[in-house]
Amino acid sequence: VQLQASGGGLVQAGGSLRLSCTAAGRTFGSYVMGWFRQAPGKEREFVAAISASGGSTYYSDSVKGRFAISRDNAEQMVYLQMNSLEPEDTAVYYCARKRQRTIIPGSVQTGYDLWGQGTQVTVSS
Repeated sequence: VQLQASGGGLVQAGGSLRLSCTAAGRTFGSYVMGWFRQAPGKEREFVAAISASGGSTYYSDSVKGRFAISRDNAEQMVYLQMNSLEPEDTAVYYCARKRQRTIIPGSVQTGYDLWGQGTQVTVSS
């Protein structure tokens, strides 16, 4: 299985971007998928996750209400719609897979075993 993120770019504060992550592999629909980001000089941080079925989602407090994660298992895609972007959202964004079907809030930020290459998001003020 391979993951590949795309859709990043340069946007003004208040704008929107939609990130996509393609996944090659027959078991895509069996796993939790997540988005993470890493800003320059900072540690990688959790952004959002979605259950295998797409019925449950979980967000970090910093993006809740502004970002939305979704997935299309038939197309083997996971998306991150980012609205009301702020300069603090500037980072490289990564998609990742976790070998679980459901989201467990206490451990949603850890345990991801497969990562895609990142896509750069830059928000100008």
